[in-house]
Amino acid sequence: MEKVKNIGWRVTMAGLGINLALGILYAWSIFKMAIKDSVTAGDGVFDWNLASLNDPYAVCCLVFAFTMIFAGRIQDRLSPKITAVIGGILTGMGLIMIAFSTAWISWILGFGILMGMGLGFGYASATPPAIKWFPAARTGMIAGIVVAGFGLASVYIAPLASFLIENIGLSKAMMVFGISFLVVVCVLAQFLVNPPEGYVHPAEAGTDCGKTTAEVNYSPGQMLRCMAFYKLWIIFCIASGAGLMIIGSVAGMAKEGMGNLAWVVVALMAIGNASGRVLAGILSDRIGRTHTLFIMLILQSLVIFSLLFIEPSQVVLLVLAASMIGFNYGTNLSLFPSAAKDYFGLKNFGVNYGLIFTAWGVGGFIFPRVSQMIVAYTDSPKIAYILASGLLVAGAVVALITKSPAQEVLAEAQLAVSPASGEI
Repeated sequence: MEKVKNIGWRVTMAGLGINLALGILYAWSIFKMAIKDSVTAGDGVFDWNLASLNDPYAVCCLVFAFTMIFAGRIQDRLSPKITAVIGGILTGMGLIMIAFSTAWISWILGFGILMGMGLGFGYASATPPAIKWFPAARTGMIAGIVVAGFGLASVYIAPLASFLIENIGLSKAMMVFGISFLVVVCVLAQFLVNPPEGYVHPAEAGTDCGKTTAEVNYSPGQMLRCMAFYKLWIIFCIASGAGLMIIGSVAGMAKEGMGNLAWVVVALMAIGNASGRVLAGILSDRIGRTHTLFIMLILQSLVIFSLLFIEPSQVVLLVLAASMIGFNYGTNLSLFPSAAKDYFGLKNFGVNYGLIFTAWGVGGFIFPRVSQMIVAYTDSPKIAYILASGLLVAGAVVALITKSPAQEVLAEAQLAVSPASGEI
């Protein structure tokens, strides 16, 4: 086979850049704070029910996740370039649409559905081509770098959004973001290229690694018959939902103690979010995906539980807790694509990870929506924190008993022969 120039880092940086634009989702708490201020002031600009403030965000998470299934199929069958361009156009259109209306239904359609679809296509296009250029031993690290952009985006979007909202208003700010991200994503999409069919990284050439990776290729139907899929799905749903519940409300939590500087907490959470993706990816390459998941789920449970004892005026503690929650949440976005690749292979990675990623959407829809209802009716998020902490512990237990399909088959075979051989 003719020697192929490895452009893996170029593809990785393009994917990182695309996610830096698409990560506008994590700045939702800044937008929600502006909408809430309008509602409570009764200025007539945003005439929404307080219990429905998280609805566009929750719908966006759900649409984003389920779009990943179809976007992943297009990425697998056609190309990541086409998938990313579709994502850039849909994201831009969604943001431009809400620039022209403050109605709740317009934000559901624009921010929730159109942008949610755009994020699904854009996100599905970034990670698969990048990890295909690298050896299996670096899957976690590369996946972590690519998806770090999505988490890191709030570092610049949060202060920029606060500045734009203060100076030109929320609607015009959405127009600026819509046009900018449409252009940026479509340009960076041109650098997303898959390696040629049968490509093996030089580090794996002549070893058994490449052969093993090639042999483990589950179709979506085969994956859905594996218990590993359902265990990963449950863990992802809990872990993502708990994290998104806090991310979607953190600016409001910080406003009492920090005023107009509440965006600082959003930005610091974003730094934690991004670093968690990279560091967890590297750690999981060494100690395994499920062991890393167990550690991060327990830590997340403890940090969210600690919010019960932190007052909004305790700025330092709030910033520290928000950064830790962002860090632990971010780990999921490198651990689950890495586990999907390890367990089910690269051939159908786009659609297979899309199916797993629906858990992120379901969790992101249910947890923020339920927590907002709890706050609206009890005037306190404490019950939501207790529920989330308990579910995270349950997810950690499931992580401990999660094995790859190959390990599941081996375990079943050992159970089958044990009685016959007299083993106990």
